Amino acid sequence: MEAIQVKGKLFFSLLTITFLFILTITMRISRVDKSIPNPRGPARTCPFNISDQTITPLTNTKHLLVSAYMDQRVTGLDIRIIGIFRRDSIQPLHCLFCCTGRLSRTTPATILQHSDHFGFPFATTDVMCQIPQHCKATHVNLLSQQDNDILPEQIWLPIRNQKTDGKEEKKLQFNFTVCISNLFGDYNNVLQFAQSLEMYRLLGVNRVVIYNTTCGPDLNRLLQSYIQEGFVEMVPWPIDQHLNPSRGWLFSQHGGDLHYFGQLTTLNECIYRSMERSRYVLLNDIDEIIMPYQHDSLMPLMSMLEQQHPNIAMFHIENHIFPKHHFEPSRRFDLPQWKGVPGINILEHIYREEPQRNIYHPYKMIVRPRMVEQTSVHETLKTFSQTYKVPLTTCRIIHVRNALQGSLKLEQLHEDKRLWDFHEKLIPNVDKALKRAGMLNSEGES
Repeated sequence: MEAIQVKGKLFFSLLTITFLFILTITMRISRVDKSIPNPRGPARTCPFNISDQTITPLTNTKHLLVSAYMDQRVTGLDIRIIGIFRRDSIQPLHCLFCCTGRLSRTTPATILQHSDHFGFPFATTDVMCQIPQHCKATHVNLLSQQDNDILPEQIWLPIRNQKTDGKEEKKLQFNFTVCISNLFGDYNNVLQFAQSLEMYRLLGVNRVVIYNTTCGPDLNRLLQSYIQEGFVEMVPWPIDQHLNPSRGWLFSQHGGDLHYFGQLTTLNECIYRSMERSRYVLLNDIDEIIMPYQHDSLMPLMSMLEQQHPNIAMFHIENHIFPKHHFEPSRRFDLPQWKGVPGINILEHIYREEPQRNIYHPYKMIVRPRMVEQTSVHETLKTFSQTYKVPLTTCRIIHVRNALQGSLKLEQLHEDKRLWDFHEKLIPNVDKALKRAGMLNSEGES
C-alpha cells in the first residue's frame, strides 16, 4: 500500500514539473514574439537590405536617415543615428538591431531634435538607441509605431565607430581633419580651392572631408585628383533628390525645406565620422583658412592652447573678411601660369575689414570631436566641455570673399600679409596640384 502511495506522489510530482516547464517555455516565447516583429518569409537572419547611400528615406515616414554611430557617452544609450526629420511629423520610433546575423528585440528610441533649424520644416535630428543585452550589434533599423513586420524593403544602416575588444585605445589616424559642409550649384572656384587645400596641408591638416551635391566641371577634376591622392574624402550628398534644399540660411527669407543644403547635418555627420580617427576637427567653409599668427602650423598652436586651457575642447576662431575687389598694388603674385585657371587668387588680397563686434559676428571652430555631442555652424549646441575664444593675435580666419562692409574705403582696411609667409612653398604646391588635375601643362601654362 505504501509503495502505491509513493508511486502516486512521484507521478504527481513529475506531472507538476512537466506542466510548469511547458508553461515557462510558452511564456518566454510569448514575450519574445511581442518584442521582435516577425520577418516575412521563413528566414530570421539579418540584415536583409543594407543602405549604400549617404541619405536613406525612413520607411513610412517623411524623415531621412544619414548614418549610425556607436556613441556610449550618454548614460543608458549606445547608438546615435543622424537624420533629417520633418519637425511637424515626429512620431514614436523603435530601434531594431541585427546582432551578428540575428534579430534583437526592439528598444524605444529617444528622438533629439537639434535646436538650430532657422525656421525650416526639416531639422537635423539625432535618434538614440539602447542595444539589448547579449547583442553584438552590427546594423540598426528604425520602426514606426504602426509597424508589425520587418518588410523586405526596409533598409538597415551599418553601425560605424564600433568598439574593439582591446582595452587599449587605438592610435588616432589623423591630427587634423577639415570638414567642408556643402558644395552645390555650379561652384567652380578652382584656384582658391587649390590654394586653400595646399595651405591647409602646409598647416598640418591630414584629411579634408567634403560633402558634394554638385560643383563645376573644373573643380570636379581638381577634387578627383585630390581624392586619388587620399587627401580629400568626398561624401556624396544628393539632398536635392529628396528635398527642396534652400540656398540660404533663414526660412523666412529664402524658403525651401532645409537650411543651406543640409549644412547643419553634414557638419554633425563629419564630427562623428572623424570622432575615432582625428584628434581635432576644423569646422569651416572652403574659402576660409584658420590661420595661426604666432606659429607655423596648427599642432604647436593647439599644444599651446591645450596647455593653457586643459579643460577646453572647443576653440572659437574669429572670422576676418578680405574683400576680393581690393588688390595688392604691386601685383607680385599675379602669376602668369594661373591666368587661365578659374577662381580667386587669395595671395593678391591682403586688406581685411575690422569686424563689427557691436553686432553679431560669426566665429568658426576647432574642436576635439569626442567632446562634442551636437553642433551648429558658428557654435556647438551640446558638449562635454567648455569653449574658449582664441585671441586675434594668436589665430584668426582669413576669408577672401565679397566685402561684408562694402562702404569701407581702402584706407579703412588693415594690411595683412600673413599668407605671404608661406608663398615659397604654397606656389609650387599649387602648381603641382593644378598639373596633376590637367589644368597646367608641363611648362606650367594653363
